[in-house]
Amino acid sequence: MRGDGPRIATVLPVLNEATHLQACLESLLHQTIDPSSHIIMVFDGGSNDGTQGIVEACMAQQNEVDAPQLALHSNPQRTVAHARNLALKMLPESVELVVEMIGHATVEKDHLQQRLDAWDACEQRSEKPLGAVGVRVESMDEHPGAVSRWIDAALHSPLGQSGGQFSRFSKIGTTDVPAFATHSRHALESVGGWDEAFITSQDSDLSMRMKKAGFALYRSPNATVKMHKRARLQNWWKMGHRYGFWRTKVLRKHPSRAKWQEFLPWLGALVTVALALSQPAWAWLLPGLYVAVLLLSGTVYGMQNRELGGVVGVPLCLLMLHASFSIGLLDGLIRKGRPPSDRG
Repeated sequence: MRGDGPRIATVLPVLNEATHLQACLESLLHQTIDPSSHIIMVFDGGSNDGTQGIVEACMAQQNEVDAPQLALHSNPQRTVAHARNLALKMLPESVELVVEMIGHATVEKDHLQQRLDAWDACEQRSEKPLGAVGVRVESMDEHPGAVSRWIDAALHSPLGQSGGQFSRFSKIGTTDVPAFATHSRHALESVGGWDEAFITSQDSDLSMRMKKAGFALYRSPNATVKMHKRARLQNWWKMGHRYGFWRTKVLRKHPSRAKWQEFLPWLGALVTVALALSQPAWAWLLPGLYVAVLLLSGTVYGMQNRELGGVVGVPLCLLMLHASFSIGLLDGLIRKGRPPSDRG
């Protein structure tokens, strides 16, 4: 221990999260662990929808003796990386573990205790110093609309999953990029925190630097975060493009992170063009197979869930994901980044 005071700090970067922030804060303020061992640090990037007022109202109600400390800070640079680095500089000396959180997610009452238990379990398994432990991400929407269901199916389809944030893993194990991670403060300080050049994918970059520095990264299914997922196709397209765009930025800095599957759409397009120029009769082959596989995926979903719309909806979401991500990969070679607009 570093001394008396909170051991865990939850860092919460927010920007216009008024719709969901109250539920998020309530879930964090009423945990089963000793309130004195936990501090919640909210960093607002200039919200104009009442987000700050929600935090201030919660702070005003903190006369309860069983509530952890809640603090609101300004994040002038607005990005997640800037907010987390500000937190790293402002942490009480006693803090050993730093928890990632977002304003449109909630957790169960024993969530932080589950994180602590997961940390201990992973620490016992690891031969290296433990840098971070991720959790499992689940949908918060009890009655999601059709588009949300199709998007969720696409994310968990073999044709759409990356093994990252939305992975449905069931066992404790190592990972490349832990989602909603509990980080070791020592590990964070050892690698210099987050790279503020990354508006998105800052966690992927951080994880690579932690692994290079000799820290182990794990994930545990026992602790879960429930988050609101996208419900509009327009935002789904923007998310795919954003992920592809910043994926290129990560790969330029960490080439070893590349996965061949990420480039299959571009490879397929190039082969199709080559066939169209040299063997026109065969040019339909790859596109035809691709469409057939997408429709098969949609048919399986539709039959399993008795949802006729999903027969077309899931293939559409997969097609949008592949196209937007691939265009984003190329765009990342050309442009500088800008803040995301795929929420709301």
